[in-house]
Formats: sequence, structure tokens, C-alpha cells
Amino acid sequence: MAEHRLGDEIDDYCIKCKRLTNHLIVSLMNAVAAKVRCKSCYNEHDYRRCVVPPTRKELKQQALMNEILGKESAGT
Repeated sequence: MAEHRLGDEIDDYCIKCKRLTNHLIVSLMNAVAAKVRCKSCYNEHDYRRCVVPPTRKELKQQALMNEILGKESAGT
């Protein structure tokens, strides 16, 4: 992997735009991007490594599934 520098362009998930966009590196920690600025909306946030966070619906479904599986394992 190439070493990043301040001002380099990288792709990341923007929490404000809610999509993958181009970002500029504004902070580095141990030669890895720590904070980035979206080139579309200029919002600064932590570098998320292009990981899209789960939606509320997905979190709710996962919690329901965990509850169902927890009841099944307790009953057997």
C-alpha cells in the first residue's frame, strides 16, 4: 500500500452525503489517514475506510434476530 500524505485524495463514506465520495486527507496518524474532508460537502470526519455503517432498519433486524436466537438457545 502506498504511503499517504496530507492533501492526498482517497475514497471514503461521507456521513453527511451518505455515499462514497472523494475525500482529502487532513490528518495522519502513524502514516495512516485519521481525518478526511469530503470534496462534495466539505464535511470533516474520521476516516472510515469505505465501510458503510448499517442502517437503523438493519440494526433493528439484527437485534430482533439476536433476541430470537437467544430465546432458542435458552430453551434447548
